[in-house]
Amino acid sequence: MRRKYLLAIGLTLLLSVVGLFGCTSGGISEGELISGLRIDLNSQQEGMWVNGHGEVNAAPDIAILQLGISAQRASVAEAQAEAATAMDKVMAALRAGGVADKDIQTQYFSIQQVTRWDQDKQQEIVVGYRVSNMVMAKIRNIAKTGSIIDTVAEAGGDLTRIDNIGFSIDDPSQYRKEARDKAMADARAKAEQLASLSGVKLGKPTYISESIYYPVYTPAVKVAEAAPVTPISPGEMKISLDVQIVYAILD
Repeated sequence: MRRKYLLAIGLTLLLSVVGLFGCTSGGISEGELISGLRIDLNSQQEGMWVNGHGEVNAAPDIAILQLGISAQRASVAEAQAEAATAMDKVMAALRAGGVADKDIQTQYFSIQQVTRWDQDKQQEIVVGYRVSNMVMAKIRNIAKTGSIIDTVAEAGGDLTRIDNIGFSIDDPSQYRKEARDKAMADARAKAEQLASLSGVKLGKPTYISESIYYPVYTPAVKVAEAAPVTPISPGEMKISLDVQIVYAILD
């Protein structure tokens, strides 16, 4: 009896659903829900989709140095005092080289325990403390990069750390404009060729997006033993830009 009762309820619900979608007055068109929301089951992307690429080579005009001090002593106070003294000399050397205070930014500061494994005790023991203070310095007179590295290394002595050197362009807007012009022309040429090959007439763009690739070229620092100044070669950078455009297809 119970199984027959449940079967009857199931049939009733099924007939109700069929009635909602197939038997309402006036009917419901394909893809239209009771809530009034329409779903176009036959929708598809229209138009001609093309990608364009443009790139420009440019010489960097600023150098970015990541440098600082790392000092290790038996106590935190000793390590911190030594690091602070050396860092003051490094900062003075940067300013003397023409680096403005606004172009010097602290990137990392830490106080860490230095440990070693004690074989007898079978455990790590603290043997000292290391204080590290790293800054990022932007050098706008790129020709002075090598001499600034030398003066900083001399000022900080054996505590000096130079983690990285990179090159960039202070205002890349003009180069991006040139790359954008090339990317748009490239996309237009592709669209016109596709339209000609397919025998259709090309309309106006209905969608445009762009992606900019702006890598910072980072060569290795070359230190010559007998050279009076550390030689630095900024090289050339490539600024790339891609666009995606959808053109309407006219009848």
